[in-house]
Amino acid sequence: MTAIVVEQLTKRVRDADGWLPILDEVSFTVAPGETLAVLGASGSGKSTLLGLMAGLDLPTSGSVTIFGDDLFALDEDQRAAWRARNLGFVFQSFQLLGQMNALENVLLPLELAGAPDAEQRARTLLERVGLADRARHYPRTLSGGEQQRVALARAFVSKPRLLLADEPTGSLDAGTGERVIDLLFELNREADATLVLVTHDPVLARRCSRRLTLHAGRVATPVQGS
Repeated sequence: MTAIVVEQLTKRVRDADGWLPILDEVSFTVAPGETLAVLGASGSGKSTLLGLMAGLDLPTSGSVTIFGDDLFALDEDQRAAWRARNLGFVFQSFQLLGQMNALENVLLPLELAGAPDAEQRARTLLERVGLADRARHYPRTLSGGEQQRVALARAFVSKPRLLLADEPTGSLDAGTGERVIDLLFELNREADATLVLVTHDPVLARRCSRRLTLHAGRVATPVQGS
């Protein structure tokens, strides 16, 4: 069984000289429960790939099929509904809502989905990431590591089948980043989710079961196992 099938995925944008390729015929598959690290220098297309895999952007050509769903056969509203059912996303810059406290940030995806046990689930996840006593604190009063732990709780609270993480330690110091990554992998194992993680850090990439390297929008090396 295959969780993710990316086929001939291409993204081009117009610039002053014509069309600039961001991704160029990228293809790979990921099995259920696998952890895949996507490596590459800045500008290699890593974050663009992740955005396309989340259905947040549309490709120039190619396809992304996840759990049997062709993302680009869905319209915008259908893709949003698909994300709510299947996807958790962790960003480098946390992307917490500043006007909401930690509990409210974690609650948000559950409330949007109409989950009946939303508050209990959110509190349970905050406790799991060690922030039960910070539930009423707003992002501006939390450290970077605390904000990213809130973001992890928010990503996992909906029990996603797929987690996408874009440089999840990029805004953290080394020690804090290592603790956050330990927690991310623990939560992912508990959820039995499939993980695709974008990073420039080869040490972090080696913690994943497979690795794919992009160079200038192309797959530079085949997907490699540990």
